Amino acid sequence: MITSMQNNKVKQWNKLKKRKDRTGTHTFLIEGFHLIEEAHASDWEIVELILQDGIPVPDFLQEYAYYTVSQAVIQQISSTKTPQGIVAVVRMKEYKWGTFEKLLLVDSLQDPGNLGTMIRTADAAGFDAVILGDNTVDVYNEKVIRSTQGSIFHIPIFQENLVTKIPSLKREGFAIWASALTNASIYSELSPQPKTALIVGNEGAGISENVLNLADDVVKIPIYGKAESLNASIAAGILMYYLQS
Repeated sequence: MITSMQNNKVKQWNKLKKRKDRTGTHTFLIEGFHLIEEAHASDWEIVELILQDGIPVPDFLQEYAYYTVSQAVIQQISSTKTPQGIVAVVRMKEYKWGTFEKLLLVDSLQDPGNLGTMIRTADAAGFDAVILGDNTVDVYNEKVIRSTQGSIFHIPIFQENLVTKIPSLKREGFAIWASALTNASIYSELSPQPKTALIVGNEGAGISENVLNLADDVVKIPIYGKAESLNASIAAGILMYYLQS
């Protein structure tokens, strides 16, 4: 059983809390029985399991190599206040571009909870893929992963420069919608096209001007009360479900 914080494996696991180390190893950490079961059921590669001493290995995880560690080690590598005592190292999956019809494009979003919720909603709304633009929070950030509630394992996610990607989407026949407030039409006044890519932007600054200029239509959601605006992930959800109508 591993009990020392100075153990090389513990140091390696802790490094995966940083984006550059996740990118360098093409691996990331997930925590808890639900997320690990989702990764297993979705055929993502679980490299190794980390179990707190006394936590039994679930039947569906019997095939994997695992390390037994002390409670103190679990608390050291965990990013939650009350760890469930099980952590996994998972290999990043590289998806191939497919025949898609509904895409969510995310420009410079910074809040991990918002991104995770958008990915979860895109999954629920039957979108085909999510494309993350430059300056967007890392999809393998632990808060993003928790907020997806497992949807990170269900829907293809790509990292692209949106300024170069959007013109190629147009050549594939996609209509490009952008969610913004200026010079925008009420979303329900427009008819969804069979192939549509929806762009959502940064929580405060919105969509970058060079990305916004590439949109075919700029749409907004009416505010009927006194709220200044909608949360970015809520707005994205309303528009994604409308595009599937």
